[in-house]
Amino acid sequence: MNPTEIPLNKRFRGYLPVVVDIETAGFNPKKHAMLEISAIIVEYNSAYDLEITERHATHVMPFKNSELDPAALKFNGIDPYHPFRMALEERESLNLIFKPIKDALKRNNCSRAILVGHNPAFDIAFLNAAIQRTQIKRNPFHPFSTFDTATLGGLVYQQTVLAKIAEAAGLKWDNEKAHSALYDAEITAELFCMMVNRWRALQIPAAL
Repeated sequence: MNPTEIPLNKRFRGYLPVVVDIETAGFNPKKHAMLEISAIIVEYNSAYDLEITERHATHVMPFKNSELDPAALKFNGIDPYHPFRMALEERESLNLIFKPIKDALKRNNCSRAILVGHNPAFDIAFLNAAIQRTQIKRNPFHPFSTFDTATLGGLVYQQTVLAKIAEAAGLKWDNEKAHSALYDAEITAELFCMMVNRWRALQIPAAL
C-alpha cells in the first residue's frame, strides 16, 4: 500500500477529527452558558485528501442559573433569549450534534472523535462541562486530547490568529460572519484539511 494512502481509522491513531467551535456567554465553563455549538465532520475523498463532508450546528438555551457576561455577549453579538434563535436545551443540543458524529465514527471504523479547534482548550472545557451537567453517558469525543489549528497555523503559515491564518492560506475572511460557531468552525475545518493535505502531498514520492 502506498504510505500516503493510510486508512482514516489509522491516520490519527484511530481518532476521527471533528472540528468544533462553541460560542459562550463568558470564559468560565461551569458558570457561563454555552450559546452555540457547531461540529464539522471531515473525511477522505477518493484521492485520500481530507475534505468537509458534514456541517452541524445549533443554538443553545442557557442552562438553569447560568451567568451571562455582558462583555461576552457584546463581543459575539448573541441575544441568548431572542425567539428567532430557535435554541434547544443543552442536552438536546448535544444529542443533535453527537448523533452524526457517532454515525461517522462507525462508517470510518474509528474508535473516538478528537476535537479539532482553534485554541481548543476553551471548547473542550465547555463541552465537557455541558456533558457533565446533562449527564450524557456516550460522549463520542476523547475527553482531553485535541488538535490545535493555532499551533498548526504557526508551523505552516507563521500565523496563530484564525483570521491571519485564513488570509495566509488564501481563504476569504468575513468579519461580519466571524464569531458565529458555524462560520468559525467551517474556516477552521478548511484550514485543518488544507494543512493535513499539504503534509500528505509532501510525502508523495516524485515517481508517483
